Amino acid sequence: MELGLNGKRAMVCGSTQGIGKASAMELAALGASVTLVARDKAKLKEALKELPQVKGQTHDCLVADFNFPERLQSSMEKYTATHVAHILVNNTGGPPAGPVFSASLDEFIKAFANHLLCNQVLVQALVPGMKKEKYGRIINIISTSVKIPIRGLGVSNTIRGAVANWSKTLASELGSFGITVNNVLPGAAMTGRLESIIRDRATKQKKTKEQVVEEMISEIPAGRIASPAEVAAAVAFLATPAAGYINGINVPVDGGRTGSL
Repeated sequence: MELGLNGKRAMVCGSTQGIGKASAMELAALGASVTLVARDKAKLKEALKELPQVKGQTHDCLVADFNFPERLQSSMEKYTATHVAHILVNNTGGPPAGPVFSASLDEFIKAFANHLLCNQVLVQALVPGMKKEKYGRIINIISTSVKIPIRGLGVSNTIRGAVANWSKTLASELGSFGITVNNVLPGAAMTGRLESIIRDRATKQKKTKEQVVEEMISEIPAGRIASPAEVAAAVAFLATPAAGYINGINVPVDGGRTGSL
């Protein structure tokens, strides 16, 4: 099974923490050169120092704020003038929690721009290079809400579903060029995002954070919360040559919690 990524470059978004950072570490460990993407320059430089590196790898970073898709588009034009990325990991922090009924239009617009519009900008910039190389892996880190909406995450449920359908459509358009498009659906992984949800639930339900975590774990057949690295392992596999015939799918990484196939 061919798992090496020597000679390949990966662009990983939201890569200064959580699943994004763990994915960047895994891809670098498999031999890929990695471009880290996030909006905090100082954190990017710190994360860059932590990436595994062997001879032939050249890691770098790109400062980008996904609140501004037009600026991202400009940055990508400059990036693709000197880089070809074979792997794109779309990963962006989720919208704030809350019911869908009371969500403002601005919340939807911001989430749509952060997730779908910026994903589109990145794909349009990088796919021409993937086509020339006859190798492309587009991996979107979304959520299990694509299969079953998560209570209290109204805007996120809506936008994640849109991204999943965008991804499936893209998979059918790009498959013949040696480019696959797949979604990884994390369940409960101990990231800053999950910690925020735990705090929010604890406050609203007047419970301790420990009680909220216990309730979450009770719904997971694996009996525990995942680490970001466990989600990153699925991301890394989908990026490899071995996964070349896996295209257009949603892969839950949730310890068996999602109640659908």
